[in-house]
Amino acid sequence: MSTADEFRTAVETVDHDAITALFADDVRFYSPVKFRPFEGKAVTAAVFRVLLRTFEGFRYVGQLAGTGEEGDGGPVTESHMLHFRTKVNGKAVEGMDLIQLDDAGKISTFTVMIRPLSAVTTVSEAIYAGLVADGVVNDKQ
Repeated sequence: MSTADEFRTAVETVDHDAITALFADDVRFYSPVKFRPFEGKAVTAAVFRVLLRTFEGFRYVGQLAGTGEEGDGGPVTESHMLHFRTKVNGKAVEGMDLIQLDDAGKISTFTVMIRPLSAVTTVSEAIYAGLVADGVVNDKQ
């Protein structure tokens, strides 16, 4: 079973510990609403705690695998795209998770793309509120 398959199973069964175990210590999580990534396993795990309780009826509906350049001019790595559909506060959301792996098979880069724009706004507001509530970010940032 690939890391992407393990990740997909962990998300679908809401197994936060299994999700976290798949992240490299220096994982970078690129949000669709924040320019700079969240960096590190602890903060990325905290973001996923909020995501898992915010998404309603989350399901993956497709998966592709291949290779791709990591970051801006980084190495070519094993890459997986997971296509998802969910709802947030009753609003339909469609998106893709791009998962890139390091040499040890851990998730080193995780990038989320969401559509439509109104869904991005809804997700952004809900996730930000969850991160503030959990003390991951402070309301003054």
